[in-house]
Amino acid sequence: MQLINIGYGNMISSSRIIAIVSPDAAPVKRMIQTSRDRGMLIDATCGRKTKAVIITDSDHVVLSAIQPETVANRVKSGESSEEEGKHEQV
Repeated sequence: MQLINIGYGNMISSSRIIAIVSPDAAPVKRMIQTSRDRGMLIDATCGRKTKAVIITDSDHVVLSAIQPETVANRVKSGESSEEEGKHEQV
C-alpha cells in the first residue's frame, strides 16, 4: 500500500484513487454536497481553501488544500511519506 501526502500531514492510499479534479465546476460542487449529506466526505484541508477533490473507489470524496497537479505528480512518482522525510532532512 502506497500512501500519498495530500497536504498538511494527511495521507491517502494511491491504489484507492479514481480521480483528482478541481472543485470549481458545478457538478463537482454538487458531488461534494451529496457526499457531505451521505457522510462520505473527508475534509483534509485543515481549514484552508479546497484546491483538489479526490474521488476514491469506495465512493468517499476527499478534499485537499493542494493543487490537483501536485497530487497527481505525487501519485505518478510514487512519493511516500518516507521519501518526503528523506527530502526534508537533506
